[in-house]
Amino acid sequence: MPDNLVIVESPAKAKTIKKFLGKDFQVEASMGHVRDLPAKKLGIDTDNDFEPTYEVPDSKKTVIKKLKAAAKTAKKLWIATDEDREGEAIAWHLLSALKIGKSHDVKRIVFHEITKEAIDKAIKTPRDINHELVDAQQARRILDRIVGYTLSPFLWNKVYRGLSAGRVQSVAVRIIVDREKEIKAFNPEEYWSVIADLETEKKESFTAEFQKKDGKKFVPTNEKEATEVVEGSKNNDFTVSAIEEKKLKKNPSPPFTTSTLQQAASNKLGFSVKQTMVVAQQLYEGVNLGKGEGQTGLITYMRTDSVTLSKKAIDDSSTTIEKLFGREYLLSKPRTFKGKTKNAQEAHEAIRPTEMHRTPESLKDILDNQQLKLYTLIWQRTMATQMAAAELKRIGANIDTVSSVDSKTVLTFRTTGQSVEFDGFLRVYKSNKENDTEEENEEENELGEKFMPPLKEKDDINCLEINPEQHFTKPPPRYTEATLVKKLEEEGIGRPSTYAPTISTIQQRGYITKDGRQLVPESIAFTVTDLLVEHFKDIVDLQFTAKIENNLDEISKGEVEWVPFMKSFYDPYNALLEKKNNEVKKEDIIKETTDELCPECGSSMTVKLSRFGKFLACSTYPKCKGKKSTPEEAEKKAAQEEERKKLEEEMKLGKCPDCGSDLGVKNGRFGPFVGCNGYPKCKHIQKIEKTSGVKCDKCNKGELVEKRTKRGKKFWGCNKYPDCDNASWTYPGNKKD
Repeated sequence: MPDNLVIVESPAKAKTIKKFLGKDFQVEASMGHVRDLPAKKLGIDTDNDFEPTYEVPDSKKTVIKKLKAAAKTAKKLWIATDEDREGEAIAWHLLSALKIGKSHDVKRIVFHEITKEAIDKAIKTPRDINHELVDAQQARRILDRIVGYTLSPFLWNKVYRGLSAGRVQSVAVRIIVDREKEIKAFNPEEYWSVIADLETEKKESFTAEFQKKDGKKFVPTNEKEATEVVEGSKNNDFTVSAIEEKKLKKNPSPPFTTSTLQQAASNKLGFSVKQTMVVAQQLYEGVNLGKGEGQTGLITYMRTDSVTLSKKAIDDSSTTIEKLFGREYLLSKPRTFKGKTKNAQEAHEAIRPTEMHRTPESLKDILDNQQLKLYTLIWQRTMATQMAAAELKRIGANIDTVSSVDSKTVLTFRTTGQSVEFDGFLRVYKSNKENDTEEENEEENELGEKFMPPLKEKDDINCLEINPEQHFTKPPPRYTEATLVKKLEEEGIGRPSTYAPTISTIQQRGYITKDGRQLVPESIAFTVTDLLVEHFKDIVDLQFTAKIENNLDEISKGEVEWVPFMKSFYDPYNALLEKKNNEVKKEDIIKETTDELCPECGSSMTVKLSRFGKFLACSTYPKCKGKKSTPEEAEKKAAQEEERKKLEEEMKLGKCPDCGSDLGVKNGRFGPFVGCNGYPKCKHIQKIEKTSGVKCDKCNKGELVEKRTKRGKKFWGCNKYPDCDNASWTYPGNKKD
């Protein structure tokens, strides 16, 4: 048996690491956490320094038995879990679960990339378990358990069972709810633009937008003001009054952190935050490259706040840039970046390829579709950071005319143009307008080409046509997964490892649904958020939550002890919880009254709440149990029924294969499905597979069709499943050929 036992979290990681170690090393996987707080009780002694009770779950007992047996025969134990709080806690729990004492030779090793160089360096520079990191993770886990385990029952008692609350999840829901309230309260304001179609003496056409009246900025706020500009400009002489030319340089964005990767993958690839982290984990842990390389890690650790790159990465990037693009794209000295994230933990590098010479093109026949897309994004962004700046020339021109209405007022129109003098980093990393956020579109506009004919001051310009256009100010947009991650990061809420599970949780709990890419709060989200804001304002306060995150960071640095921190939070929180449990009455949560009358007794009806949404109930309940849908819900059901009838007509379903009765489209909790009209005697059902018309890009045989998970979440998968397991959360009609 080998003298050395190395324990990592996952089998894929174990397989990759094994490749770099000799026959004297046995590599095993813990399969993640091996101990946790008990599932069915608090598991924390709040009267005894918050002493936790950890248990080995039944699912991990076989793993522990196997690792114990391997540890008995090994002379040296190497704990190689991830280099963060969670990984450090897993290392600590492993030693306890395996009953590893001081007599054992235990080494803790860490690395941020799974390469031979990194593994060899880790073996040569082992360290002890960092108990400050363990304390920080314990404090976070215990804090989250206390809030979730005590506040959720409060919601069950005051609203309905099945609801959940969480220290970070409830804040995320509040952010989305507050934005929805902003949208509903928004009052659009009218404004107009006036666009002139112009032509030079050489018949070169271009457009200019009205901007100034007598040298002062003027935006028409109604049709009358816009018409005055149009009438004053028609059939007039136009003259170029001013030309400005400016040369500028544009530098690339920093390399990826966890949050910026999640944002970019969402905006450019249509990936969910969870999907991004799953695929990134695969790239980090290793992919079989074949050709004698075997299982190989392709990117560095994907949970990081750092925007720094190692000297090796920078040197390798420079070599690759010169080889692929030429010396003119090289920098005279490496470009460095400074992180902007609150409470950033910069122990790791930024997310980058492990080997810069490994181009996406070289991996196109090895990686699956999602892996290749994400790897390409990471490779391009990393390369761009060490490439020369883009050089742009921006030209602006003012074109004046004297109003024909009063013969005194000067009306000024503005046109701009831009050219890329040298593409620099744009050679590899450009924005995708179709999928980018508003901010990124603005950046793309800054970097793109925009034609403007050569103009000189005092040039005469011919006006071909002039048109007014009405606009209205728009409300703030709903959050997407990408913009929510950005908001959480800006506010210092959560850590890189928490963004994906938080966003998944608030959707799974029914607080938030997705409409395309937009995150839409359900009615229960408003109810719960308002309740928590009124009675537990600190729990859903952004600044308070950010302060807690800062405290956890201080614990990880050894600046704060975790037990006193827990006590400072728990004592006032517990007192408030006891008070609110006694004070808050269920009947006071929903106080909406309506003009609707009960269909059973004619009494007034009030709004009630269930896990399926709001409904109207008789105000005399339980004397009268009359109920009906709210007008909003009735409208929703009517729309669903219309959709059902339309689907039924389109599908031409035929007969039930089980009993011969007619098949029909039914509306279920998770959307429409096909069922036998002979129900309940016959319970035959089948899924509706809505076709996308897009050929599967993995097997090239099937077609991508709409499917749903057991929880009702929509996704697109190959209709040749299980022969082909290609699946995506993104509508495949957006894919480019």
